[in-house]
Amino acid sequence: MAFSQEQARDLAMQTLILLVDRPEDLTQFMEASGLRPADLRDMAARPDIALYLLDFLVEDDARILSFAEALDLRPQDIMTARTALAGPGSYGWEAD
Repeated sequence: MAFSQEQARDLAMQTLILLVDRPEDLTQFMEASGLRPADLRDMAARPDIALYLLDFLVEDDARILSFAEALDLRPQDIMTARTALAGPGSYGWEAD
């Protein structure tokens, strides 16, 4: 599945909505990012939050599997969306 940047941002917003319903994951995201609840509300309107959210998903196998299932996606689709935002090679791999 290919993602445009807009589709990748939409996926990230779906992730944020799902994250809010998962207190343990939300706490981990907040701790990892250093954000406070008020910061998260402000950041939700910024385009760069999308990349942070997708990075959070791909850094843990169990997390990406769980979110992919909840979003009815394959785990690699989430990585594809992340690459659409940051560009090929941005996660340590070079584009073919």
